[in-house]
Amino acid sequence: MRKWMVIAAPYVWLLLFFLIPFFIVFKISLSESEISIPPYAPVFDLSEGWEAFKTKFALLDFEKYAFIFSDDLYMAAYWSSLKIAAVATFITLLIAYPLAYGMARAPREWQPTLMMFVILPFWTSFLIRVYAWIGILKNEGLLNAFLLHIGAISDPLQIMNTTTAVYIGIVYSYLPFMVLPLYASLEKIDQRLLEAAEDLGSPPWKAFWQVTFPLSIPGIVAGCFLVFIPATGEFVIPDLLGGSETLMIGKTLWSEFFNNRDWPVASAVAVLLLLVLIVPIVAFQWAQQRAREAGR
Repeated sequence: MRKWMVIAAPYVWLLLFFLIPFFIVFKISLSESEISIPPYAPVFDLSEGWEAFKTKFALLDFEKYAFIFSDDLYMAAYWSSLKIAAVATFITLLIAYPLAYGMARAPREWQPTLMMFVILPFWTSFLIRVYAWIGILKNEGLLNAFLLHIGAISDPLQIMNTTTAVYIGIVYSYLPFMVLPLYASLEKIDQRLLEAAEDLGSPPWKAFWQVTFPLSIPGIVAGCFLVFIPATGEFVIPDLLGGSETLMIGKTLWSEFFNNRDWPVASAVAVLLLLVLIVPIVAFQWAQQRAREAGR
């Protein structure tokens, strides 16, 4: 019984905090907008009985989802979010890999201290850290003041309220999520493999690409998922650092909920966003499982 309780614990967690909220949002997405509190009229009401439920289900037309696919704004927001998240994830990987590699190759007694430096930003509120970048990137901020002082520029750079500022905010905020899984993978690599490669005449750069990099791929995949998924639905960073031209689905979702008060459309946007992120992950996990089974 204790074994089954341990196995059931993550499934109960997923049921309570993922599946049930997901179906609530999905149910709202099938509702009709209405001027009321809450601002929607449910299509399905279990109190009306099973026959009424079947009748309404037969007439279901997924109107809100059809509206989203027919509106260029939502499609542009989805595409822009995926593009910004992908570019930010790639930049984060380029910065995080050398950091994680250096941590893994550092003396053993230094590694806990280096890890503490990586997670140190988490000791401060996420919102405060984003606000700090406003003071750095604005026209009269620290960055422009420093560049003007050393004579690198003659006029302040317009970084604030641009997509560049959004990239900076995402990379800075999610860098630890990339460093930690990479460090976990790199730290486990048996150094005798690299010594064997060098004994066989492989130069250091070739040993890195043939030994270290392939063995660190699980950490790369985990880190990319941990950065890409939250970055796609990010709202705070594009709202505070981005401008009016920065279109991301998180801002669109917030606007539908709180400005337009169209909860059914906002819920449909959220459901589609979740499917866009979950389906590729499930497909990747399925392909990985098939590859492991074929390797046996």
